[in-house]
Amino acid sequence: MKRYLPLFISATACLLVSSAIAAPATPMPPDFTKGDQPGKEHDWTLGPTGARGWIFSANGHSRDARQILVTEVASGSPAEKQLAVGDVILGVNEASFADDARITFAKAVAAAEAKEGALKLLRWRAGKTEVVEIKLAVLGSRSATSPYDCVKSKRILELGCASLAKRMSDEKSYVRRLDGISRALNGLALLASGNKDYLPLIQREAKWAADFTTDGYLSWYYGFMMTFVAEYVMATGDTSVMPGLTRLALETARGQSAVGTWGHRFSPNGYNLGGYGAMNAPGIPLTIGMVLAREAGVKHADLDKGIAKAANFLRWYVHKGAVPYGDHQPFFAHEDNGKCAASAVLFDLLGDREAAEFFAKMAAAGYSERERGHTGNFFNMLWAMQGVARCGPLTSGAYLQEQAWYYDLARSWDTRFIYQGSPVGEEEHGAYKNWDCSGSYLLDCALPLKSLRITGKKGFTVPPLDAAQTAEVIAAGRDFAYKGDANRYEQRTTPQLLAGLASWSPFVRGRSAAALGQRDGDHLPALLAMLAGKDRDARYGAIEALGALGPRADAAAPQLRACLTETDPWVQSLAAEAMPQLSPELRKACVSDLLAMTLRENAADPRRMAQRAASIALFAPFPGKRTPRSILTDSLDGVDRALLHPAIESLLQNEDPIVRGSLAKSYQKLSDEDLVRLLPAIVKAIEKPAPSNEMFADGVRLAGLDLLSRLHIREGMALILQVIEPQRWGEKNRSKACLDYLKRYGKHTQAILPQLADIRAQLVAANKSKQHLAEFDEQVAAISASTEMPTLVNLHDFK
Repeated sequence: MKRYLPLFISATACLLVSSAIAAPATPMPPDFTKGDQPGKEHDWTLGPTGARGWIFSANGHSRDARQILVTEVASGSPAEKQLAVGDVILGVNEASFADDARITFAKAVAAAEAKEGALKLLRWRAGKTEVVEIKLAVLGSRSATSPYDCVKSKRILELGCASLAKRMSDEKSYVRRLDGISRALNGLALLASGNKDYLPLIQREAKWAADFTTDGYLSWYYGFMMTFVAEYVMATGDTSVMPGLTRLALETARGQSAVGTWGHRFSPNGYNLGGYGAMNAPGIPLTIGMVLAREAGVKHADLDKGIAKAANFLRWYVHKGAVPYGDHQPFFAHEDNGKCAASAVLFDLLGDREAAEFFAKMAAAGYSERERGHTGNFFNMLWAMQGVARCGPLTSGAYLQEQAWYYDLARSWDTRFIYQGSPVGEEEHGAYKNWDCSGSYLLDCALPLKSLRITGKKGFTVPPLDAAQTAEVIAAGRDFAYKGDANRYEQRTTPQLLAGLASWSPFVRGRSAAALGQRDGDHLPALLAMLAGKDRDARYGAIEALGALGPRADAAAPQLRACLTETDPWVQSLAAEAMPQLSPELRKACVSDLLAMTLRENAADPRRMAQRAASIALFAPFPGKRTPRSILTDSLDGVDRALLHPAIESLLQNEDPIVRGSLAKSYQKLSDEDLVRLLPAIVKAIEKPAPSNEMFADGVRLAGLDLLSRLHIREGMALILQVIEPQRWGEKNRSKACLDYLKRYGKHTQAILPQLADIRAQLVAANKSKQHLAEFDEQVAAISASTEMPTLVNLHDFK
């Protein structure tokens, strides 16, 4: 193969930001016919032509691209005689590209495959422009319900599985540089095909998956291994792999955190994750794998408990938003790197129709969001169609009418699918570069066969959406804004925005509320009427809109305060979020209601998630945000202590450190009388971190140690040593702060110098940098040299 060498440098990582934030000025696309050079970003598979090409992209899309620079042409491929490295494709069907070159090219491929196979390209080579024709195989058109009742999908499955089986036949060559996730998915795709000729290969791969283990990030792998092996057992009856499946399932169940999540690795203690926190991208496949393992015959109480905990954790996001990165607020979009689509599969397998339908609709409405994801969009594309399919054939077909171009572009001439990557402007780390994605794409084509549990062998829990329901779901995905785009919701009429507030889609509700909040007019009567109604989604939307109106919603303060007493924790949460937006006097008047809400038990909110919203409203914004300004940011003066004290004690026991940490800055506002009551709760929050969101766990613990050291509480010294935790993520920041706190104890620290020496030895064993060790030594030297002798106070003597 010939290759244009400068092209395969991974793109600079770009953090996903809100479309409301103005993007940098978009660079001009290069003109390759005038000698311009491509950027350093990745190139793209150009469908079944056998060529690859560099295409200009920016701000998460390629709509400004009007040329394709050919970077590679495979020997023996359809393009071999018509294209060469350095050629420039200027258009299709004898016309120059008038729109997005990438999408237009892909649609031309689909049109050619549908009829006679003739793909006509406008090719520029060495100053000469001419029309050339590439002959593609005829596969037919996609059906209106694709991949169901679709000749093209069926043919792609047959060709793709044959190509995959051929590669797999030489095991040594096949597994070279093949990631375990791809390998498991490839085996699953062959299994889903139902072709018995592939059984020897499938059996070999199933035995490999059953024996799989790793010293690396095992959480990312075990879910796919369990899914493959469990489906294999159920499809073939071969129980020889059951010991391995049982091991995988029980290690997974026992590796959960206390709240039902996983990190890069499993929890070492069943409480915390040992890293920086939960990640749902591996967590959802792990739960799917456990569910399938149970169906395949793994029986154990630990497995049942693990499935229930994980499902309860994820179910919180139903009707609220997309499943986020970890134990965070709902992600404000229809999709976050495939987690809604994967959740649709999970809850379908569990028979939870409400949750499965919500997440399936979110997946289907996320058609414009598939090219983004943390580190890349591998998982976004992996789960997309599996989740959408839970909506039924009509919705699957409608989704592919929006997105089929991507699938046609990704399919190479040998029916292999190699990871494409994201456009510039989305987060693309190159982590999945050259990954074989064939298995995931072929599983989508295998959906109509319904040969596996995940592809519908027992039928889906969600009744198929009809044409009107499908249209509603697709409409929810309209007007998606890329970075720098105009907000099209601002162009909608007021009646359209009010209707949007009642949408099933949290993303539509939120965007409608934000746009309404910027619009003149008296919207309160309509919003209060919605709030007084019984439509759940309309009530959610109305509360969000009241918050967006800010002080213009002051007259609705009594209704918002009444919402805090309801049993729906999302009504409570949205109302709490709206209150800091009111005028100062009304904000202050809400304090007692918010404090009282934190104290009420609510069977509908076992994790006390509404406390998070209340803590943000009262004490501190969500980490990484500066607005809205929390009500008690400046002072606790005038706050009813009969409510404040038990509320703080309750918040400090919440299993989310974001809730606990919201109080950190308030410690300095507490009076001595307050501290007499609250110090035991503050100390308890230091002693044991919250079981979730570890990346935020240290803030409140360090704030507590800061307070104890300022008060010269004797027990603070032992707690400081306990909190350093040399082996846990984030140690450097903890150590620096903790050693600073120890300095306040003066000569009293002499007795613990041997323990500091032990901590240093652990840092050496953990291969900490010389600079870090030098900084540690410098702080310890300052502690050792102190001559001050402050009077220490025992905790129980503090009055």
